[in-house]
Amino acid sequence: MEEMIEKDKKTILVVDDEKSIMELLVFNLQKEGYNTLEAYDGATAVEMALNEKPDLILLDVMIPKLDGISVCKKIRYALNISNIPILMISAKDSESDKIVGLEMGADDYITKPFQIREVMARIKANLRKAELNANMENAQNQKEDKDDIIKVGDLTLDLKKIEVKVKGEVINLTKKEFDVLKYLASQPGQVVTREMLLREVWEYEEYVGAIRTIDVTMNRIRDKIEKDKANPKILITKRGVGYYVTDKT
Repeated sequence: MEEMIEKDKKTILVVDDEKSIMELLVFNLQKEGYNTLEAYDGATAVEMALNEKPDLILLDVMIPKLDGISVCKKIRYALNISNIPILMISAKDSESDKIVGLEMGADDYITKPFQIREVMARIKANLRKAELNANMENAQNQKEDKDDIIKVGDLTLDLKKIEVKVKGEVINLTKKEFDVLKYLASQPGQVVTREMLLREVWEYEEYVGAIRTIDVTMNRIRDKIEKDKANPKILITKRGVGYYVTDKT
């Protein structure tokens, strides 16, 4: 149980070569309930960011081996790690120094000497923002995944894979057959005329001599998706009007 609680804590990577500042930050972070990782130089910081994937990095600018600006740049651009908030800490408080830090990918910039309460507040704010962004991204991905699937009764179309399944079995359709079924399945139960299919799927402006194309295509689709072509359960003909995909199983 104790191990689970530890795993649920947010982890902060603290990067600073001054032992007194490291001890101050680590003590207060742990007091606030965070796990901590410690790096005393830039090379170690980059390695830990890559391998440990902390929830946030507290990064001093003036550190040995690789300065904080270079560390930030390498994490953001060379390693392409964009989802970990980086808070830079520096004795340099000029506007240009802050701009450079932010341009290299830092999310926030804290100047020394700092108030520990301010640091904790900035950490909490950036963690909240990162969590909100992650939730929004997950929601968007789920929406996109959902939008890529059309399911009507026993029929499932995967728009990314351009794949059709009937009761879980993959059916091999041509691209045009897939496009026709996709158009019908996107509006289940709604009768679509042959003329509409020619205009929307084939993009024909003139229908003369082309109506028969629709009937031949529908027969080919039925051969593949219907168990009993004479008694179709998925692709239905509305005599004298057109076709529709039924939403009934």
